[in-house]
Amino acid sequence: MLKDLLESKNKTFKLVCGAGNECAEDVEKLTELYSRAGAQIFDICAKPEILKSAKEGLKKSGVTKDRYICVSVGIKGDPHISKAEINKDKCNKCGICEKICPNNAITDCNVTREKCIGCGKCYNNCKQSALKMNDYDIDLNKVLPTLVNMGTDCIELHATSEDESDIWEKWEAINRHFNGIVSICIDRLNLGNKQVLDRIKKMLESREPYTTIIQADGIPMSGSDDSYKTTLQSVAMSEIIQDANLPVYILLSGGTNSKTAELAKLCNLNYSGIAIGSYARKLVKDDIDTNYELALKKAKELVEKSVK
Repeated sequence: MLKDLLESKNKTFKLVCGAGNECAEDVEKLTELYSRAGAQIFDICAKPEILKSAKEGLKKSGVTKDRYICVSVGIKGDPHISKAEINKDKCNKCGICEKICPNNAITDCNVTREKCIGCGKCYNNCKQSALKMNDYDIDLNKVLPTLVNMGTDCIELHATSEDESDIWEKWEAINRHFNGIVSICIDRLNLGNKQVLDRIKKMLESREPYTTIIQADGIPMSGSDDSYKTTLQSVAMSEIIQDANLPVYILLSGGTNSKTAELAKLCNLNYSGIAIGSYARKLVKDDIDTNYELALKKAKELVEKSVK
């Protein structure tokens, strides 16, 4: 069971396919590869077809024992559920957005919605102001029963937003439809330390002790740069949660990479595992279709560094 994994003395590795990644083919490939590499938890978007693809990836990997799928849910204003859109009247076809897109979601000035993960790199680097980011929300009361019936091991809510009403509406829906381990992904981009802790404590009022993961997000979707500086905020965020002595499991995320475990140990963090998305995907991106064995080798090395 997932609870047993989280309480184990061994660290766990969570692959983040992305709350906004709706490309079934990519999710299946990543899940299969990283399951073979030793990853145990797989984070996917809240769509039945993507859950089906993740399960197929696990089946193809030949490893289904101690493998768990976490469905991520975004809130209004959360970049994880945003999609880029190009204004063709403003676009001068410079190609910058296509070059910097980490998920190959842009081709010939067209955005493939399913592949866009909402990172905003294209938006932030467009000199023509030809891009905008749109939120795509879902009705949890409609989709959660289906996802739960299909077999979901964990549901995660991205809970950093100034829109309190949306957070509590979705949090109530999750707790109503699902009685397993839940995860709260939270960062300090819009909240101070006290606000973060106050929000978590309020959310935990409806939970039994140690039935909740706090995914301590440093800087969301920033880990493609494999450096100590990039992962620093994820370690700092985890330390804030640890010092609060809450009855939760802690996963480091947001800017996490191959340096995260080393830095966390230097800071004497007590945590259950590390969730890696941007860096883990980038690491195997060029080889997963052309040199599978090399991609698997890279993935195994990352997992081993993260759980040792």
